[in-house]
Amino acid sequence: MATLKDIAVKAGVSLATVSRVINDDATLSVTAETREKILSIAKELNYQSVKRKAGTKKSKTLRVGLVYWYSEEQELEDPYYLSVRLGVERACVNQGVNLVKLYKNEDTYRVRNDAALDGVIAVGKFSEKDLSTFKQWAPNLVLVDFTPSKNVDSVEVDFRSAMIDVLKHLIDLGHERIGYIGGHEYVQDDEMVKDERETTFFEYLSLYHTFHPEYIWTGKFTAADGYTLMKEALKLDNGPTAFIMGSDSMAIGAMRALHEKGVRVPEQVSVVGFNDIEMSRYLQPSLTTIQVHTEYMGEAAVDLLLDQLSSKRKIAKKVVLPTTLLVRESSGPLK
Repeated sequence: MATLKDIAVKAGVSLATVSRVINDDATLSVTAETREKILSIAKELNYQSVKRKAGTKKSKTLRVGLVYWYSEEQELEDPYYLSVRLGVERACVNQGVNLVKLYKNEDTYRVRNDAALDGVIAVGKFSEKDLSTFKQWAPNLVLVDFTPSKNVDSVEVDFRSAMIDVLKHLIDLGHERIGYIGGHEYVQDDEMVKDERETTFFEYLSLYHTFHPEYIWTGKFTAADGYTLMKEALKLDNGPTAFIMGSDSMAIGAMRALHEKGVRVPEQVSVVGFNDIEMSRYLQPSLTTIQVHTEYMGEAAVDLLLDQLSSKRKIAKKVVLPTTLLVRESSGPLK
């Protein structure tokens, strides 16, 4: 009867390596070639683990691909998706799921031929072509922060309610000239993704007859663009007395531009961010912002995927997470 030692000798690797490959240890770092060689020899020698000999079925370790549409450099500029990813990673560790990270490479996503996946969690914005590729890797798919189709499980934020909460807050403070500095995001083939925040900003203020089309500036959701766009906004003679920013990162850049121009926050201009990144509470003044439960978005995505795998359901589910308005020092009454 073949033993682990027999396999190790024939494969030319250590006994520990053979044991970890046979037991599907997700923490082991070996080449696909070595792994395939060990498994091939085990099959050739008709090796059976102790559990199988005793009639106990070995539980399978699920392998889930995490598709990430931001590069690591972009992630540092906008911590929003970093926090989502951390939520996915923590949930996978807690559930004993083996996570395979898949990054974009020249506008395409690639997975190793040997990386058989049970499901895919895609974080970000994707084209229909991308989604078709992901479904080729595994039939079970969950999208985070994006819902292009009713037939795919998804986790998203209630941006509409969040924006209404901010607008009500600023209007109650007496502001009528309210500006929005946000961002536009694109999927493959330069297809712009609809931003519910910008849409709600337009619709809500139009109802109150206080919408000014010249009070919208868009770029990327970064501190650098927040800084640049606020400098543009400050060129208006009769500009907004309050700004809603598309992200806390943008708000940080915008507040730097206001400081350089000697504009006091909130005495002269109120600023509200979006996301509640950790740094926002330590700014001076501290940043009023919308708290988005980003890590929980990641955890909810893992729960959805595991539910798909266990229930075999055919109907898609959508999880819409609420937000919380955190009123701090950067927003104040109109003076």
